Amino acid sequence: MAASDPQQAADPEAVKRHPALFRAIRKRQNPRLRRTDITVTDDAAVKRAVKAASLGNAMEWFDFGIYSYLAVTIGHVFFPSGNETTQLLSSFATFAVAFLVRPLGGMFFGPMGDKIGRKKVLALTMILMAIGTFAIGLIPSHATIGLWAPALLILFRMLQGFSTGGEYGGASTFIAEYAPDKRRGFFGSFLEFGTLAGYVAAAGLVTALYAILDTAQMEAWGWRIPFLVAGPLGLVGLYLRLRLDETPAFQKLEGGIAHASEAADGLEATAKGDLAKIFRQYWRTLILCICLVGAYNITDYMLLSYMPTYLTDELGYSETHGLLVLLAVMLLLMTIIAQIGKLSDRFGRKPLLMTGMLGFLFLSLPAFLLIRVDGILPIAIGMLMLGLSLVCMLGTMSAALPALFPTHVRYGSLSVGYNLSASIFGGTTPLVITALISWSGSNLMPAYYAMAAALVGVVAVLCMKETAQQPLAGSPPSVETDEEAAELVQAQAPDPKF
Repeated sequence: MAASDPQQAADPEAVKRHPALFRAIRKRQNPRLRRTDITVTDDAAVKRAVKAASLGNAMEWFDFGIYSYLAVTIGHVFFPSGNETTQLLSSFATFAVAFLVRPLGGMFFGPMGDKIGRKKVLALTMILMAIGTFAIGLIPSHATIGLWAPALLILFRMLQGFSTGGEYGGASTFIAEYAPDKRRGFFGSFLEFGTLAGYVAAAGLVTALYAILDTAQMEAWGWRIPFLVAGPLGLVGLYLRLRLDETPAFQKLEGGIAHASEAADGLEATAKGDLAKIFRQYWRTLILCICLVGAYNITDYMLLSYMPTYLTDELGYSETHGLLVLLAVMLLLMTIIAQIGKLSDRFGRKPLLMTGMLGFLFLSLPAFLLIRVDGILPIAIGMLMLGLSLVCMLGTMSAALPALFPTHVRYGSLSVGYNLSASIFGGTTPLVITALISWSGSNLMPAYYAMAAALVGVVAVLCMKETAQQPLAGSPPSVETDEEAAELVQAQAPDPKF
């Protein structure tokens, strides 16, 4: 690959002999920005985009969350066995199946999003997720149709996973490309606010059902209600997404309304969505993305998906008890996540991500020791320690990850990297932890697993570049006001010589 700086590629002696020539080459390769190069964001359009992406994301994770919180009941309905651990492992294996197809969804929807646009693909993923979740609620039990019941469950879980493969990469790209450079962390944090909202809605509904219905009623028909609710919710999310305009950055690639001059044209190539190019040219960044997402996903799914089952199956608490504690922690995280996004805009993505990783590295063991103590207060304190570590990543990651890749391959690269990591590490987290506890006999295994993940995350954060308050790679600067745009242009003007 040729060096981008002509002085690095040329003979140093030639640079000394012809300084004016090499200055001219540099100026041609990196022309000064003009006012028309800079995107001035429309505040109302940004808020609409954030709302639609976040609400759609909330509905996606509501659909995923209800399966996690109903894992014990689903194990009884679809995998009858005399062994409780076998039922739970079978249920979590089906949970993990959805993650095995997520990379395929990422490879399918990601490049498509770079070709035909972010908006259309996000609408399609919304439809498929709603269909998959609604269909699970209609599957007869194992007692009614035998092995066809778990087979259909796996089929529709795979449809859920396939659609989710295009969700996070698209939604985070959508918000990142709409947001002004100096507030990308703040606006990006609302995507994970939506994730928490989806989990809270799922946990709240499942908790209410467990409180109202007895075990026999839950296993007979009560478990179906949250899945059937997903159909109408999916239509609401679809409506919100179809009302949006395409992102300014993608419109620029397509020669649309976001006009820019040759300065920006030199930065952005055509949207080819070429998977081979992604793996060939961006493999180093993909590895970094996979490590960051792996550390984040293991800790995320451990706390938000697996913890209610851990409290119920390993520590003997009722389903309602565990869900209520987690619900309170998630509601608290929702109140502060936007502030974390603001802090990442002010101090940088790396300090906030590092805080979260170090939190899990040093606090996981004390937190789980507290969670094992009988009583609501120590459990709440332990989960809060984990939650505050997680929110540092939740509030920052959705702004940090899209900035790793240039515009013309952003959706595809992020979808591939994110979903490969989520498949290998995230979705298997409940299954791996349950198996490790069964193998070792220690219910502290979740803490050790989180610490190992955090250690990888610390190394990954050290290797990444700081991207806060900077334009996205392959895109011109994005600001909130005409005055900011004028200041940017003025800052590049040469000083007057007298």
